[in-house]
Amino acid sequence: MAAFVLLTAYLIQRGSGESKKARDDPRDEDPRLHRNDPDAPWPVRRGGGWLFLYERSLFIALTLLFVASFIGHAVAGAHEYTAEQHEHGDSGIGAWQFVRTAEFWFQSLQNWQSEFLAVGAIVVLTVFLRQRGSAESKPVHAPHRTTGE
Repeated sequence: MAAFVLLTAYLIQRGSGESKKARDDPRDEDPRLHRNDPDAPWPVRRGGGWLFLYERSLFIALTLLFVASFIGHAVAGAHEYTAEQHEHGDSGIGAWQFVRTAEFWFQSLQNWQSEFLAVGAIVVLTVFLRQRGSAESKPVHAPHRTTGE
């Protein structure tokens, strides 16, 4: 999802409701122009490093979640793998050793395949299909070639 967020900031999918407009998209406006706006979030009003981090906060949060889940999978998977090895009279392994096994990558890639399928389906299906009232969809009356809202 972090890659999806990063790529959609720079790439445009013609016809996709998920994509931003090709030109003059309000999401590209410089937040520094709103520094004195009392309704702006505090990092925008504060500026500097806080604004730099806030401008990238969604990508950073999703990347940290990915890293945490990757580490969690390595630790929990090593524990489960070690338990199975002990049942067969073999010695256990640590998380780093488990990351280097085919079992770890088999489990990881199965999860990633489902995520890529879900994101890909959203990107492709939003070109042709609509959901009235959804922020994820273009208006029902919009032509397929229309990008964004």
